[in-house]
Amino acid sequence: MNTATNTKAPLTLEQQRAQDAWNQCASYTKEHVNFAKGLPALIMNSGLMQVLAFCHEKGKANEQVAAHLRTWLNQRFNGVARDPGFELFMQGLLKAQPAEYQAITTEAYAWLRWLRQMASARVQNNRDN
Repeated sequence: MNTATNTKAPLTLEQQRAQDAWNQCASYTKEHVNFAKGLPALIMNSGLMQVLAFCHEKGKANEQVAAHLRTWLNQRFNGVARDPGFELFMQGLLKAQPAEYQAITTEAYAWLRWLRQMASARVQNNRDN
């Protein structure tokens, strides 16, 4: 990595995902990490909408992780880097065409891969310091 140059190349999508996951998990606890690690399997078994509804129902750490995921997905698909909220996001998913819904779910998996790693590393680092 060349840090001496002042010119920055645009971030790749993977780098954007990594950066966002890193930023979002700054205040995570072990509970957040454990939940984030299980989210991809939950989505695979039950579906994105069902898991978001589950997170909303459970509240606290689960809802915080879900809000971060909604924020990322809203940024990727609507160009707005904020959480639209549970109700509005779910309404959008309900109206999505099958291909769009599949693309959103695929993006959720991609972002969650980064979140799982970043959150675990940050929480471990915070414990070590």
